[in-house]
Amino acid sequence: MDRRSFIKKAGVAGSVGAAALATPALSQGIKEMTIVSTWPRDFPGLGISAQRLAARITELSEGKLTTKYFAAGERVAPFDSFDEVRSGNSNAYIAADYYWKGKHPGFAYYTSVPFGMTTPEWNAWIKFKGGQELWDELSAEFGLKALTCGGTGAQAGGWFNKEINSAEDLKGLKMRIPGLGGDVMAKLGASPVSLPGGQIYENLVSGSIDATEWVGPFNDYFMKFYEAAKFYYTAGMHEPGGGLAFGMNKEWWDGLSSWEQAVITAACMEENAAQPEEAIAKNGEYLSKMVSENGVQTREFNDDVWDSFGEAAAEVFEETRAHSDLAARIDDSYQSSMREIAGWRAKAEIAYVGQRNRVLDI
Repeated sequence: MDRRSFIKKAGVAGSVGAAALATPALSQGIKEMTIVSTWPRDFPGLGISAQRLAARITELSEGKLTTKYFAAGERVAPFDSFDEVRSGNSNAYIAADYYWKGKHPGFAYYTSVPFGMTTPEWNAWIKFKGGQELWDELSAEFGLKALTCGGTGAQAGGWFNKEINSAEDLKGLKMRIPGLGGDVMAKLGASPVSLPGGQIYENLVSGSIDATEWVGPFNDYFMKFYEAAKFYYTAGMHEPGGGLAFGMNKEWWDGLSSWEQAVITAACMEENAAQPEEAIAKNGEYLSKMVSENGVQTREFNDDVWDSFGEAAAEVFEETRAHSDLAARIDDSYQSSMREIAGWRAKAEIAYVGQRNRVLDI
């Protein structure tokens, strides 16, 4: 391709947003990649992970893919990230795809769903059981291509300003909880609220919400939720895996060379492993700090509450499947894979952990 043809094509991309290649430094063969995020800058855990990924793409490409990273609110509002990338104004977002369930409920499965997969189970489904192919089909309907780029591990049940002893205690509760988990809470009479991470604390302190879920002790410690809600439920039904997405404008992705695609994929896979490992390494430490230094009281939902969650979740899944053929196929694949994967893990890894903890009194 001659220089004039290249420049002409680049110019067309500028006028057709969805086709936009990030502006290259033509003389050096460098491409500039604009990334937006739903996390505030320097946000412990999630935000720092996103910044680390953006920097790693530039590093792995030896500067040939130069990333420009915009944290939440620096370029667009957090929940505008999807449309920002879909339009081609930016090349990629880093987010939890369940934020987009209003566009299609299938997106919920690409973060987490109630009574769903843990992080290693979810990764197995994505990589080896057809999850990525269904994600590609779903994302393509919106002009996107997504890759996994992180995971939180099993998340806590959340922060509450009162104890939850029965499903009745959930009625009228205003709780920040996105995804299908929010739909489950609505079935039980709660009022789910969707808020970006940077707005949760102020709403909890002001009383605009009564409860919130976030991630786990490592991430939650820095949010200081303990200043407004002392009861911390340490296991929850809503988000057992918390996978994160690197969602790209599909036309931009398709225009990359195979080497450029491989670099981005490698960086995403690296961070996909690093983020949950960091959470595992630090959750115990930060739970101890919150209990000993901040007076946090840990609690567990009782079996009656868990059963109520399960009954409501069954209704939510029925409604989700009814949305479309694609939603039903995603749910079929997810649920059947989970039972197959979890069946062996229950007999091996989970049984072992239970016995190890019993013998060593952990």
